[in-house]
Amino acid sequence: MSVNVNRSVSDQFYRYKMPRLIAKVEGKGNGIKTVIVNMVDVAKALNRPPTYPTKFFGCELGAQTQFDSKNDRYIVNGSHEANKLQDMLDGFIRKFVLCPECDNPETDLHVNPKKQTIGNKCKACGYQGMLDTRHKLCTFILKNPPESNDSGSATAKKDKEKKNRKKDKENGSGSSSEAGNHENFDAPDAVDRDDDDEDWAEETTEEAQRRRMEEISDHAKNLTLSEDLEKPLEDRVNLFYSFVKFCHNNKKAQKYLLGGFECVVKIHQVQLLPRVPVILKDLYDADLLEEDVIFAWAEKVSKKYVSKELAKEIHAKAAPFVKWLKEAEEESEGSEEEEEDEDENVEVVYSPSARELKVETVKPDTPEKEEDDIDIDAI
Repeated sequence: MSVNVNRSVSDQFYRYKMPRLIAKVEGKGNGIKTVIVNMVDVAKALNRPPTYPTKFFGCELGAQTQFDSKNDRYIVNGSHEANKLQDMLDGFIRKFVLCPECDNPETDLHVNPKKQTIGNKCKACGYQGMLDTRHKLCTFILKNPPESNDSGSATAKKDKEKKNRKKDKENGSGSSSEAGNHENFDAPDAVDRDDDDEDWAEETTEEAQRRRMEEISDHAKNLTLSEDLEKPLEDRVNLFYSFVKFCHNNKKAQKYLLGGFECVVKIHQVQLLPRVPVILKDLYDADLLEEDVIFAWAEKVSKKYVSKELAKEIHAKAAPFVKWLKEAEEESEGSEEEEEDEDENVEVVYSPSARELKVETVKPDTPEKEEDDIDIDAI
C-alpha cells in the first residue's frame, strides 16, 4: 500500500507516492533489532540513499544502525513499531526531502566536503538554499555524500546487469558489441558535486566567517566601531580626516559633506547644534570646505537632508561664521590692493658703482600749491 510522500497533503490524486514502511523485529534480549524490509523502495521514491533515512532513525531513537547494501538489509537496533518509524520518516522528509518553497519532493542534495556545506536545489521551482547542518544526520551526509541522482541501491544495479546479460544471451556471443553500444545511450553519470562551479551558496559556519574576516583588508578593518571607539580622540579625528580628505578641491564632494554634516546634527541635535559655527570653521581650516561652497550653501536653505525647520536653525547658527568669512575675504582683497599700490611706487635704479641692492620707496610727486592770483585792482 502506498502513501503520499508529504502526508500533510490529503489529496488522493497526489502524484508523489511512496510505499508504506514495513518493519520486522528479529532477535531477543540484548540482540533484538528492527529490520526495515522495504527501505530501498522507500528511499528510491524519496530520491535519497537508503542509508540516510535509516541513520535518521538511529539519530532520533538514540540507537545504533547497520547497513548491508549487498543484501539490502537496513537495521535499527531495538524493537520499534512500523507506525512509529513511519511518523519519524515524515520528519526526515520534511527536513531533508521537501522543498521549503513549493513543498515538492523534487530536491537534490549537493555536498561540498571542502566547505562542509550541504546545498538543497529544487528541480520543480528552482529554489536553491542551504540545509541546517546542526542535525546529527548532516555529519553522516557530509562523510557519505550521495553518489548520483539515483537511490544508490544495490538492487537497481543488479537488475540492470541481469537485463544486459539476458540481451547478450538472446542476441548471441557476436552481439556483445551491440549491447555495449546500447549501454552508451544510458543517462550520463552525475557531475562531480565537489566542483567549485556548484558552490552557489555562502558558507555560514563560524570558521568560514573568521576566514572571511581575515581576508578583509586592513583599510576596511579600521571602520569597525568596536575598534574605533577604543582609540583616543586624536586617532579618531585623524581617522575621520582620512576618509573625508577626498573633499579637497572637489566642490561636489564638499556639498555632500555639508549634507552629511546636517544629518549628523539631526542625530545629535542637542550636542552639535550650538557648535555648528565651530565645526564649520574646523572643516574650513582643514581645507575640507571652500569659501564658494560655504557661501552657496548659506544662501539657500534646503530640506534635502533634514527638515526645513532644522535646516533654518543650522543656517542661523552658522550665520556668524559665514559673516566672519565674508569680512575676512573683503579684508584680504583690500590688503592685496594696497600691496599692489606699494609695488607700483617702487622704482628700480641701476648703478654700475653699487655694491649692494637697495630698495627705496619713491613718494609720488605732489603738485605745488599755485600762487595766489594777483588782484589787478589791488596794484
